[in-house]
Amino acid sequence: MALTGVQIFKLLPKTNCKKCGFPTCLAFAMKLASRAASIDKCPDMSEDARNQLGAASAPPIRPITIGSGDKAVVVGEETVMFRHEKKFVHPTVLALNIKDSMSDSEIAQKVDEVLNSEVNRVGQKLRVDAIAVEYASGDKARYEQAVKVVASKSPGMPIVLNCSAPDAAQDAVKAVANQKPLLYGATSGNLAAMAEIAKSSGASLGVIAEGLDALAELTEKAKELGVEDLVLDHGARNAKGIIELNTQIRRAALKKTFKPLGYPILNPIMRDDSMLETALASVAISKYGSIVLLNSIEKWKNLALFTLRQNLFTDPQVPMQVEQKVYDIGETSPKSPLLLTTNFSLTYFIVAGEIENSKVPSRLAVMDCEGLSVLTAWAAGKFTAGKIAEFVKGTGIADTVKSKEIVIPGMVAILSGALEDKLEGWKITVGPREASGIPSFLKKLAA
Repeated sequence: MALTGVQIFKLLPKTNCKKCGFPTCLAFAMKLASRAASIDKCPDMSEDARNQLGAASAPPIRPITIGSGDKAVVVGEETVMFRHEKKFVHPTVLALNIKDSMSDSEIAQKVDEVLNSEVNRVGQKLRVDAIAVEYASGDKARYEQAVKVVASKSPGMPIVLNCSAPDAAQDAVKAVANQKPLLYGATSGNLAAMAEIAKSSGASLGVIAEGLDALAELTEKAKELGVEDLVLDHGARNAKGIIELNTQIRRAALKKTFKPLGYPILNPIMRDDSMLETALASVAISKYGSIVLLNSIEKWKNLALFTLRQNLFTDPQVPMQVEQKVYDIGETSPKSPLLLTTNFSLTYFIVAGEIENSKVPSRLAVMDCEGLSVLTAWAAGKFTAGKIAEFVKGTGIADTVKSKEIVIPGMVAILSGALEDKLEGWKITVGPREASGIPSFLKKLAA
């Protein structure tokens, strides 16, 4: 942020009215300085102060919205170079590039691939987010029809119009104007025409130039033409160039506050070789790519890219957690085994998945350990015999099981003796050290 907390405080009413939800104006100013609050929280701020703070608090990388409704995505708005400083805000958008030279049925099939790409991983729904329609036929009527096919099958879906021909773009953008598309294909040669199309349709504009100097010059011209929502393509197509130029753009925007490069980055990674495409997409996701265009979206590729993206865009300071309670997995009965674990999301979903694989209906008691894994929670003193006993008693599970037996993770077998003392009348069984051993363990336990 351009202004410090003290500088912001000087612009506030200084009445300490608490209407913003903070005890003092100074506390509110400090939250504004750290981007943990919005200036809208202060109803008594003068218009002049609001204008000054609004300009100063604008993110160094402009946020751009593509699509509409619950399928819309936002790119940009990032404020840090590295995720340990603060959580990255908006995950990289993965988009399938479809050529208009395909038949309508082939295009429809590709759209179905995108719509059916969603997977559930550790409680989050992950999917291919957008569709790019490439002007490959040279026939503007055909391009318009291809865009209409995509739009009709995926209402609200973020659409990238991958087209550098203004006459074709002008007709196509009308078919999806209500979906806030990204018109990608503005160059130094067609900028005026493309900017006019974007401005009149409300679309974002993707600009393409070789190198950062030419790119900065192009964005300045686009702004002069009245287009504010821009996405950058610096022209690099190999891993080395993507890493170097993506990083330089991010650093220029964040560290130097260089406005001409303060926009999201689009990396077109279309390759016929799926392995190469996956590797290049991984590079772009890891190094500041906001939108990545792909040639294909096989399931194995999706899972690899989804997992990488999810890991990078998870807040490293806030572990992913599930609710503390006893989960029934399968059609349980009073005879069903009872297992214990912590509420770290990854631990829960892995353990629950292995219990499902065993085909043995079981109960899984998930204890709140502030989102830590079993071994980490034990080392931190949050998964101790005393706390486990208190949790088990609090669930009331003793009234619903026939045999008072609880299976603890093998990683904390050391707790078994102390837990038996704390849980009188319970049998403590040590389970497998690794989740992969759960199916065979449960089958033997149920035999």
